[in-house]
Amino acid sequence: MRGYGVILTTLLLALVLSVLPMPAEMAFYRPHWVALALIYWCMALPEKVGVGFAFLCGLLLDILTGTLLGQHAFGLSLVAYLTLKSYRRVRVFPLWQQAIFVAVLLLLERVLFFWVNGALGLPTSSPAAWTTPLIGGLLWPWTFIILRDLRRRFHTP
Repeated sequence: MRGYGVILTTLLLALVLSVLPMPAEMAFYRPHWVALALIYWCMALPEKVGVGFAFLCGLLLDILTGTLLGQHAFGLSLVAYLTLKSYRRVRVFPLWQQAIFVAVLLLLERVLFFWVNGALGLPTSSPAAWTTPLIGGLLWPWTFIILRDLRRRFHTP
């Protein structure tokens, strides 16, 4: 598994984690696994994973979750773009500062997601749905360490 193999495997795993069934009251606390994986790969290998990659992952997530086609693609593309614009600065930060950056990116993605839902006239979500960016920020150090170890173990350039 070299090159894109590790990247595709981790993103497919993130897609699976995003659609696994959960109890209804816990679904709002599900981290945005795809966004976390994309942020890592955009910071680690910006020449391989970019906005187009994020757009395709978002389209797959839209299809799997049954949301408006392009809704996740729009948010993930913006997250990838902002990550690519700032990865040189952010990847030298300590993990706790990176976690704050990631939480802000995830918050921005949630705002866009709910904005599109509001424009479509869909019911707004509960306040618990706004905890997802915080959970993603708290999970960032472990996500970073696991994905970095996988990248090193499989010598992904």
